Amino acid sequence: MAEIPTGPAGSGPVSSRERGAQMELRARHYLERAGLRFIAANVTLRGGEIDVIMRDKQTWVFVEVRYRRNDAFGTAAQSVTIRKQQRLRLAAAVWLARHGSSLDTCACRFDVLAITGHQVEWLRNAFGS
Repeated sequence: MAEIPTGPAGSGPVSSRERGAQMELRARHYLERAGLRFIAANVTLRGGEIDVIMRDKQTWVFVEVRYRRNDAFGTAAQSVTIRKQQRLRLAAAVWLARHGSSLDTCACRFDVLAITGHQVEWLRNAFGS
């Protein structure tokens, strides 16, 4: 399988950071086509990072984007550990607090957009708040 070049001149293989950015953009577009409204991406806060923040009508949606080239070691969805869930919950709580709200006072959910190879799996409300 050939490496995907980073630029028009084929300046080298795509780094994992670049691949992550590509997958997060793909996830954003996928969710926008499904009717969600984009708010922010790559939000780094004490406790963790939120890949994508969206709005689904009145609900804040905190999205974890996972990518696996194939499922040889499990699917992308299976790679979301309990620890990752806790870190995302903490980061979302900090983000909401900065915006005058909390997990207890607003409608929110945690989704996972898992991409394994070319297969996209959207797990709505993948883990509770």
